[in-house]
Amino acid sequence: MTSKLLSLAIALVVLQPNAVSAQSSTTEESLETLDEIVSVGTRRKDRTVAESVAPVDVLSPEEIENAGTPEIQAVLARTIPSFNFPRTSITDASDHVRPAQLRGLAPDQTLVLINGKRRHRTAIINVNGTVGRGSSPVDLNAIPSSAIQRIEVLRDGASAQYGSDAIAGVINVVLKDGNEGGSVDARYGIHDKGDGELFQVAGNVGFNLGADGFVNLSAEFRDKGETNRSEADNRQQYPLVNGRPDPREATFDRLNHRFGDANTQDQSLFLNAGLPLGDSGVEGYGFLSYAGRDGESAGFFRRALDARNIISIYPNGFLPLINSDVRDVSATGGVRGTTEGGWDWDASINYGASDFDFLITNSLNVQLGPTSQTSFDAGSLGSDQIAFNLDLRNSFDMDWLIGGLNTAFGVEYRREGFEISEGEPNSYFGTGSQVFPGFRPSDAIDDTRNNYALYADFEGNPSEALTLGAALRFEDYSDFGSTTSGKLSGRFAFSDQVALRATASSGFRAPNLQQQFYSTTATNFINGQPFDIRTFPVTSPIAIALGAEPLKAEKARNLALGFVLQPIEKLSITIDGYRIQIDDRIILSENLTGAGVTAFLAARGFAGVTGGRYFTNAIDTTTEGADVIGRYQFDLGDYGALTTTVGYNYNKTEIDAIAANPAALSTAALSLQRIGRVEIGRVTEAPPRSKVILGGDWYFGNFGIRSNATRYGNYKLLSANPLQDESFKAEWVVDLSVNYQLNQFNFTLGAENLNNNFPQRLRAILVRDANGFLNGSPLDNSFNGILPYARGEAPFGFNGKFYYAKLSYSF
Repeated sequence: MTSKLLSLAIALVVLQPNAVSAQSSTTEESLETLDEIVSVGTRRKDRTVAESVAPVDVLSPEEIENAGTPEIQAVLARTIPSFNFPRTSITDASDHVRPAQLRGLAPDQTLVLINGKRRHRTAIINVNGTVGRGSSPVDLNAIPSSAIQRIEVLRDGASAQYGSDAIAGVINVVLKDGNEGGSVDARYGIHDKGDGELFQVAGNVGFNLGADGFVNLSAEFRDKGETNRSEADNRQQYPLVNGRPDPREATFDRLNHRFGDANTQDQSLFLNAGLPLGDSGVEGYGFLSYAGRDGESAGFFRRALDARNIISIYPNGFLPLINSDVRDVSATGGVRGTTEGGWDWDASINYGASDFDFLITNSLNVQLGPTSQTSFDAGSLGSDQIAFNLDLRNSFDMDWLIGGLNTAFGVEYRREGFEISEGEPNSYFGTGSQVFPGFRPSDAIDDTRNNYALYADFEGNPSEALTLGAALRFEDYSDFGSTTSGKLSGRFAFSDQVALRATASSGFRAPNLQQQFYSTTATNFINGQPFDIRTFPVTSPIAIALGAEPLKAEKARNLALGFVLQPIEKLSITIDGYRIQIDDRIILSENLTGAGVTAFLAARGFAGVTGGRYFTNAIDTTTEGADVIGRYQFDLGDYGALTTTVGYNYNKTEIDAIAANPAALSTAALSLQRIGRVEIGRVTEAPPRSKVILGGDWYFGNFGIRSNATRYGNYKLLSANPLQDESFKAEWVVDLSVNYQLNQFNFTLGAENLNNNFPQRLRAILVRDANGFLNGSPLDNSFNGILPYARGEAPFGFNGKFYYAKLSYSF
């Protein structure tokens, strides 16, 4: 049945449409996506998608709002072949703010802009076993989909144009700016297993501000229940009674873990406004946002017989929970205009902040004994950013340039802050609160840094066929020094049907403050077994004793070559190859464990901690790949509009060099590798090697059908023991939705993962002990058969089929 369904869906998408990289709509005008003006990757006002010297994908509000699960990162993963958004579970804060990748690089190697202004990072840092381990990205899911006019994705290195983080590319979210009308929609969804229930309401409305200004307001509330794909825990749960199993073993509920999506409630508000200031030709503008997320995720179940349990408190064991209180705010304001000399100018100030509070419930602290409390305030993380920008742009007549030389200059000052607030004393006393020990007073920090930048950007056309561009940017950071990046770009149109484009650039990414100062203890799995691992700041004497060194900026070199083909009307094909070399790449070291490390840490006040790690510039990498996107657009007259799209990405990362192992780790007492097979595999093998998207939209009268089939390629998980390596085969996932327009109402019914596909299961090798209980063997990867799927790498998650319905009203 599944194979027949898959074959039917693929046949449908080949004959129908979705959008892999550009807008789709019922109108003829919006089908001409290559003619859309873009604002990312160029300083010109009139550059279109087809004319861009680097690949730019454009997602429309229809693509964003009509998805089943309206998380922005999930929408990008379903429409951009080189965008990877795996699901995470039992990974502490990463369950609440999940990482994503562009072109197989780290989440914080992609820069995010809102209306062209730099967006602040989330306060958390991903330190557990996920793709993107060691990164602190932007939380795109804090932006309500109802506020978005379009999303532009620049798939090219752009540090010389926009600054740090733009190694893999740039995501620019353009907000709605309508001054009238609006929409209200309600959405409901549920997985076919009866969990993960989704309820969402959202609205958008535009108002006049004065005679010529606007205010556009969007609000959204989303309640998403948890999912659970764990399996029975067949281990011994209670201490033996007179040498025999406790009778309660026969009635114990063995579905005691929660392995799946976190339970979350999101509230978000976005306001975008603009107002001409009298007759001066100057416009004031601004946008502000608020987003809140209350989440609950689970850790590993503590059995009644576990040394981490107190039987008088939890006679049947307990499942500790992390309850998050996430708050995200931003405000941007500016003025812009044109001087008498023709200079367009834009001056702005931009502020953003993220806070993540940890409340640990259904827990205990063993060191407090039978009187231990069961809830703990474990402290909080906070980050903020304030930036001042002045941008200038003009076009100068040049005899040898058609349309003149487009010139842009700018300056930026940015201050960034990071804060760790300690938890209540009982949360960190001794071994601390179970699942997430509180931040200690020694962890607490409130640090800032600042930087300033100068840039210049030039672009012109020596002929109708040739476009050339150059950019240069200098930045100076207060904590690690200065750097200069450059970029050259060009496009040559052999004809209206064929164009060649290429870029060469250098780039950088400054180590963020989270990577420099974050410290805490978390449970991690190594070879299928849990360890309590401590993350130490690179400035910590303990980290230094383990070989840590001060962090420095990553340096990148990016080469890209591509073709834009339009051989016949309404057929477009883009082919873009890329090569990204990164030196001094910042990653989190291996989890350093063993009897020597345990003793080493216990002697320094960390009793019960069984491993340590720190951030390091220990590797150089090269990422090579290609993106191919083809689109054919049909005008069927009385039978509506139809578009077919095929997207393909191939991506491979190799490690060119690994820094020499620190002498401290090579001693007989420790004998450990700072970078070993596990982390090498996470960088080089965990992202899918390829991805294919076959999509289609067919609109006929008041009806519309959207279909999407995505093939996620092979990927691997490497272990410290090569015998425990896992290889995962390619998998197809099919999405389908049908909508009907009735006057101002739109009804949508759909299913994501219609073929109900799950990733390949982890190896489960269980043995029965003398009392008849099942336990994992040394080669078991499934944690005693309880956790059947990879916790942080499965590219389409492990929740299965999801049904949804949506009702929208436009006015």
